[in-house]
Amino acid sequence: MLKVQSRCDLACDHCYVYEHADQSWRGKPITMAVETMAQVATRIGEHAKSQGIDRVHAVLHGGEPLLCGPERLSALIRALESGVRGICDLDLHIHTNGVLLDRRFCELFRAHDVKVGISLDGDRAANDRHRRYRDGRSSFDKVARAIELLRTGYPEIYSGLLCTIDVRNDPIAVYDALVSHDPPAIDLLLPHATWDDPPFRAGETDYADWLAAIFDKWLADGRPVPIRTFDSIISTSRGGPALTESLGLEPSDLLVVETDGTFEQADSIKIAFDGAPETGKDVFRHSIDQVAEHEGLAARQRGSDGLSATCRACPVLDSCGGGLFAHRYRTGSGFDNPSVFCADLKKLIEHVERRVSAPRHPVPRAALRSIAAGQGTVEALTILQRGQRSIRRALIASVRGQAGPSPEWDLLCRIEPAIVDEVFAHPYNRVWAVDRLRGPDRRDDGRLAALACAAAARAGMSATLRLPVTDGAVFLPTVGRYEVPGASETTVEIRDGEITVERAAAVHRVRRLEVGGHPLMVEDLDPVRDCHGRPAAGRLTDEQAGHWQAVFGAAWDIIAERCPEYLPTLTGALSAVVPVVGEPAGSSARNAFGSVALALPPDPETLCVLLLRETQRIKLGGVLDMLDLFEPRASTVSVDTQRLLSDSYARLAVTDFRRRRSQGRFGIEAATDVKATLDSILASDSLTRLGRGFVEEMRRTLDAWSA
Repeated sequence: MLKVQSRCDLACDHCYVYEHADQSWRGKPITMAVETMAQVATRIGEHAKSQGIDRVHAVLHGGEPLLCGPERLSALIRALESGVRGICDLDLHIHTNGVLLDRRFCELFRAHDVKVGISLDGDRAANDRHRRYRDGRSSFDKVARAIELLRTGYPEIYSGLLCTIDVRNDPIAVYDALVSHDPPAIDLLLPHATWDDPPFRAGETDYADWLAAIFDKWLADGRPVPIRTFDSIISTSRGGPALTESLGLEPSDLLVVETDGTFEQADSIKIAFDGAPETGKDVFRHSIDQVAEHEGLAARQRGSDGLSATCRACPVLDSCGGGLFAHRYRTGSGFDNPSVFCADLKKLIEHVERRVSAPRHPVPRAALRSIAAGQGTVEALTILQRGQRSIRRALIASVRGQAGPSPEWDLLCRIEPAIVDEVFAHPYNRVWAVDRLRGPDRRDDGRLAALACAAAARAGMSATLRLPVTDGAVFLPTVGRYEVPGASETTVEIRDGEITVERAAAVHRVRRLEVGGHPLMVEDLDPVRDCHGRPAAGRLTDEQAGHWQAVFGAAWDIIAERCPEYLPTLTGALSAVVPVVGEPAGSSARNAFGSVALALPPDPETLCVLLLRETQRIKLGGVLDMLDLFEPRASTVSVDTQRLLSDSYARLAVTDFRRRRSQGRFGIEAATDVKATLDSILASDSLTRLGRGFVEEMRRTLDAWSA
C-alpha cells in the first residue's frame, strides 16, 4: 500500500487516518516524491527477485490520492513501473473517494491498467452520515457521477465499491444502492474500533444482524456481485482460502509505505495508539526482507498460533481468523485478544454456513473403524447415506442453477423434503447430474421435471408439467417408462398421486425384488444406467424377472445365515441392480452409489460373492466422497494405490465369506495375499493419517483371521 498523498479533501468522521489515536500524518510530506517512489520500486524489485515473486499487488492510497493531480500521479506510476520492469508484473490499484475523478484521471489509469476502487457507504442518506466536506456539504452527487463515468466509459478499470458499515443505516437500502452501480465487487467494511474505543452498537450482535440481512438478500438475488466478506466465509467454510485481510488464517502480506518512504504495518493499526504502525525502517536504508523481520509483521504470519487462547478454542476459527488485527487491541494486553466484533463475526459466520455450506456429516472414529474392518455398522452406513444425500442435492441443484427458475423446481420446493430425497436417491440421478455438469450442453434435459413428477406422485399431490420425449418415451425415476411414439413433448398430469401421460401407448413399471424385507429395484429402464463399462441389457421379461427374484432371494438367505454382519452393508449400500449382457460378473460405478451392474450367475453362491465384492466398492466410494484417505495429489502412483485399496477392500469381504463357508480352512492364503497388497499401500506414502488408520484396521482384521 503506497501512500502517495497524506491529506484528504473530505472530513469523514470515521476515518482511521485522521480521526483516531495515531496522528503521525501531521508530520508527513503532503505528497510522495517521485524519487521516493523510484526507491520503493527498487525495494520491490529486490524483494520480488530474492523471493521468486512474479506478481506484486500495489495500491495507491492516501489520504486522497487524486489530490496529487494527474501529472504527479502519472510520474509516480511511471517511476514504479520502470523500477520493476523485467522483474515482476504489477497488479496496480487506486482507492479514492471519487469526488475528483474525471476523464483525465480515467485516461491515465486506463493507459497504465490501474484498477479504480471507490468509497461509497450506500444511498445518499447513508453516505451523508459520514462522508462530507469540512463545511458539511454532501459528497454524494460527485461520487455518484464518478462511478457512472467509470461504469459507462471505463468499465475495464472499474474494480468495485468500498462501503464502511454503520448499523444505523438501513442494510437493504445500502445494498440496493451499491448494487445499482453495477460494481464488479463490493467490500463491506466493519468500522475501525478497539476494546478501548468500541464501535457504536445498540445490541451485542448489531453488525452480524445488519450483515446477515444483506447476505440473505444477496443470496436470494443469486449473488449478483462478489462481496468479499461473504465470499471469504463461504470459501473458508469449504476448506478454501480467505479472500480478505480481515478474515481467515492466511498470513498477512500487507506492507505500507508512507509519503516520506517509511515502512509501516497495516495502516488500520493507527486506531490502537499513537505510533502503533511504526517499524523504524524506511525504503532508503532497509530492504523489504529486513522489514519482514519486525515483530509486529512476524506476529501476523503465525496463523492460529498468533491468536488469543479464546480465538484458538473457537469453532469458527478457520473462517474468522480472529478478525482484523487492529480490532483486537486493548490497553494492557495489546493485540492478544479476540476482535471487538467477536460476537458479530461468530454469529455471521454461523449464519452464512447454515445458509450455503453443504451439511457437514462427521464420521465418528468407531463408525469408520467398523467400515475399515470389513462390514460396517448400521450407524456407519447411515452416515454414508446422509453424505450421498447431500451430494445428490448439491449436484441436482447445480444443474437446476444453470437453467434458472422453472416450474418443476418450484414444484419440488413445495414437496416434503424427505419425499424428494426418496426420489433423488435413485442411483442414476447422480450419474445424470455429473454428466450434465461436465458435458458441453449443460442444460437440464427434462429429468428435473421427471423427478418433480415422480416426487409429486409419491406425495399424493396434483400438478401438471410438460416433458420432452426422448427416443419415443418419457422416463420417471423410481416410477417407470411411458412410451409416447411420434411426439417431441408430452404433458404429464398428476392427480392425487396418480400419473397420466398424454398419448402414452404403453407403460413399463419399475420392477422390484423383495429380498429379506429389503426392496431392491431392478433398473432395466433408466436411459443413463449404461455407465458400468458393460452394455446394459434391455427390459427383462416376466420369466427372467422371476428367475432374478429366485436367485437373489436364495443368495440373500445365504448371506443372512453365514455372514449376517454384512447385511447392513447390503441394505445400506445397495438399492438397485442393473442387468448387463455377457459372462456372469458384477461391477459398480463411483457416481452410481447404491447400484450394481450384474450378468446374473446361475447359482446363489456365486451371486453372494459378486454382491459382497461390489457393495464393498460402493461403500469405499462413499467413504472417499466424505473423507480424504489419500494425499490430494494427482499422480499415477496415488491413482494406482486407490485402485489397489478398492480391490483389497472388495477381497476382504469375499475372503471372509469363503473362510466362513469352509469353517476357516479356506482363506489363509488369500488373506496373506491381501495383507501383502496392504503393506505395499502403507509403504507408498500416498495415504493421509486417516487413510493409514483405515488400511491398518483392514490389516488387523486379516491378522485376526490368520491367528
